[in-house]
Amino acid sequence: MNAKNAMQLIVDHQDMPALNYAVNYAAAGLNMAPGSHEFKVQCLYVLNNIMNWRTTKTSTVTKEQIHEARLALKQEGGVKVK
Repeated sequence: MNAKNAMQLIVDHQDMPALNYAVNYAAAGLNMAPGSHEFKVQCLYVLNNIMNWRTTKTSTVTKEQIHEARLALKQEGGVKVK
C-alpha cells in the first residue's frame, strides 16, 4: 500500500469513528502530487489524525489494512519506521 492508497482507504471508510478530520486531510492529499513537499506534510497531518483509528465489530476494514495505511503514511511523510 502506498500513501495515496492509504488516503483513499480513509476516504472510503469515512463513517468510521476516529476519522473526523483525517477524512478532509486525506481527500485534499489525493489531489496533491506524490513526492512533493506539500504531499509529505499532508501525510503527516493525516497520520496525526488517525492515531485512534481502530477496527470495530461492524467495520469492513481490517487491522492489517489500518497498520499498512499508517506505515505507508509514515514512510511518505519521512517518519523513521522501526
